[in-house]
Amino acid sequence: MSRPPTAPELNLCLCHSCGLACDMTGEPQQCPRCDADLHRYKTNSLARTWAYMFTALAFYVPANLLPVMNTVMLGNGADSTIMSGVIEFWQHGAWDIALIIFIASIAVPGIKFVALTLLLITVQRNSNWARRERSKMFRFVELIGYWSMLDVIVVALVAALVKFQALGDIEPRVGILFFGLVVVFTMLAAMSFDPRLIWQDAPDELGEPQPST
Repeated sequence: MSRPPTAPELNLCLCHSCGLACDMTGEPQQCPRCDADLHRYKTNSLARTWAYMFTALAFYVPANLLPVMNTVMLGNGADSTIMSGVIEFWQHGAWDIALIIFIASIAVPGIKFVALTLLLITVQRNSNWARRERSKMFRFVELIGYWSMLDVIVVALVAALVKFQALGDIEPRVGILFFGLVVVFTMLAAMSFDPRLIWQDAPDELGEPQPST
């Protein structure tokens, strides 16, 4: 049974900027629609993804150990880390808020680290294991990436709204800066990874290897 032709077989390349399928006959250097540089694969995809992910991991430790905000109520102040904030919400019966913050601020970055590491290792080993599932995993990582900013947004909103001077005040602390950097660098890592590398040299439905470029 015949199969649909692939982009390399049609000599097409997708523009990373505007998404136009460009004819690579004559090896043009720029997209005809947006003038962005054309690359059959993202340049240095694996190296840049590893670099961004290790940078995010370096910031992940202080983001969880350092306080993210300081709460002053009736003259008494206390610093709160992400986990201590989750525990405090849980103890006061706000288990739904505690669960949301835990998932967005602790579970999601951890899932992204594990998923990206798995994708990078399997691509470097040219593994043919579960290619379709790995592609879906990458889309999932892209989808959940933005939810990691929830904790940053919560601290910013609370610090802006809770201003009762002598009664109470909330100020952000340095931990939220590190956490924001974790979110930024994990998003950059996901953006740098080229999911087409998962399918490089993959056999098609007829058992024939796909051409690689």
